[in-house]
Amino acid sequence: MDDRKQPQEAWPGRWESIRVRRADGVTELTLHTGGGPLVWSATAHRELPEALLAIDADPDSKVLILSGTGESFCDAIDLPSFYRPDADWAHTWYEGRKMLELLVGLNIPIVSVVNGPARIHAEIGVLAEAVLAAPDTVFADLAHFTRGATPGDGVHAVWPKLLGPTRGRYFLLTGTDIDAQEALRIGFVHEIHERDALNDRAWHLARKMAEVSRATLQYTKMALSFDLRRHFIEDLSHGLALQGQGFGARKAVLRTKDD
Repeated sequence: MDDRKQPQEAWPGRWESIRVRRADGVTELTLHTGGGPLVWSATAHRELPEALLAIDADPDSKVLILSGTGESFCDAIDLPSFYRPDADWAHTWYEGRKMLELLVGLNIPIVSVVNGPARIHAEIGVLAEAVLAAPDTVFADLAHFTRGATPGDGVHAVWPKLLGPTRGRYFLLTGTDIDAQEALRIGFVHEIHERDALNDRAWHLARKMAEVSRATLQYTKMALSFDLRRHFIEDLSHGLALQGQGFGARKAVLRTKDD
């Protein structure tokens, strides 16, 4: 007899860009923009660390599923949303640091569903214990160097770690794509499934993990992530500071041109 519960919506309306469902000790965060594929924005940048912090503190969450919506995981960015006159770099530095620190240091396992192209902040989809991808998924970094920004907000630590130092630097400097099959061969994607089967497979994996105690899941997560967490603590804050310096220098040039 199957006594699994159907996932139910939780915390409705709490976040504009994140939908939450829960069942059987599993919490699913689905990233979206207006109900469609996620367009990375200042709102998502603020809300994702808030949601991860809430999950980390929630005793009923034993496993997290992190998923995109529709036919892409995150393949576009709303740059104007980040140009806020009331926000300085310290604000961005805090949000960016907390988001990556929580993805790496969350006290419970993550099952990630990369449901299509991820060329903007693809690192969000691969910092998980289980990474599932659709066949047409491609990974790239088109949010930083190729747009004139210093890749210092965590991508500089994630991709050289996953791809190796030489290929990682090439990946970040060129914006080149890595498709799902190559990602599976490298090892940062673990399973490939048709898009309409991804969610069921993610829930199956997450429910199996959630059969053990939350304490066991927490301690296992910590044991398996010692090295990665040390790597991030050392590199993330400094990298974000360098990225902020780059933005400051670019603004100064633009002001000079205006004068």
